[in-house]
Amino acid sequence: MKKVLPLVLIVLCAVAAIAIAQDWAKANLAKSTRHGEWVDVKSGDRTVHSWVVYPEVKTKAPAIVVIHEIFGMTDWVQDVTDQFAELGYIAIAPDLLSGAGPNGGGTSSLDASQVGQAIQKLPPDQITADLNAVADYVTKLPSANGKLAAAGFCWGGSQTFRFATNRPTLSAALSFYGGPPATEDMKKINAKVYGFYAELDARIDALIYPGAVDNMKAAGKFFEPVTYKGAGHGFMRSGEGPAPTTPPKEGQPKYEDNKKAREDAWVRIRSILKGM
Repeated sequence: MKKVLPLVLIVLCAVAAIAIAQDWAKANLAKSTRHGEWVDVKSGDRTVHSWVVYPEVKTKAPAIVVIHEIFGMTDWVQDVTDQFAELGYIAIAPDLLSGAGPNGGGTSSLDASQVGQAIQKLPPDQITADLNAVADYVTKLPSANGKLAAAGFCWGGSQTFRFATNRPTLSAALSFYGGPPATEDMKKINAKVYGFYAELDARIDALIYPGAVDNMKAAGKFFEPVTYKGAGHGFMRSGEGPAPTTPPKEGQPKYEDNKKAREDAWVRIRSILKGM
């Protein structure tokens, strides 16, 4: 049976943080010295428009597939893909909305309200096929050493966890504030799964503790979740962008806590990928 992400989870991702204005992410990317380019990856009769960034290294490098948020292929997604390349990985981020827009366009051909709706309509089997096609493409590049990890955020965090059930050769899956896959599919996971969660994100946390933790343990699989104190959903993006001009309401995450969570997460990411 196909697993469809619950509508409430989709709505949560959409309202968790505003991801429209990302001039700061575009500016960060413009400063990068690494080579980034758009490539078209064939996935059956589909073409998946993907952003790939190469690390500045002298030897063949491992690869990482970066799976975007519910906001689709944004400037921040390109920015964070470049940051993974900075760590020495060939990083590739597919626009999973490729072909979903007018005249076969992707995220950039849709307005903000249409993006979330289009993502809800993506068939799970198509997502899996596209991710496998992109993974095959990047691991077969002449500069790749064949090793592969995946990382995703929000909706992409859920898809990363699910991708681990569909990609036996995946070495590591880094799921950022996303939900778990179907319990019966966990037995198919070979990768080590690392979770990055926010303390002020009750909806997602309720899916992880104790459910996913217990279910992964019962399946005999590696799952290491970490919850970042004071952080809110989307902290990897909101903790990188500029501080808001108005203070948060009581009970909402503070910019400083999101920023610290992001910084701590990157320390952990470096450690995980270094040992891959």
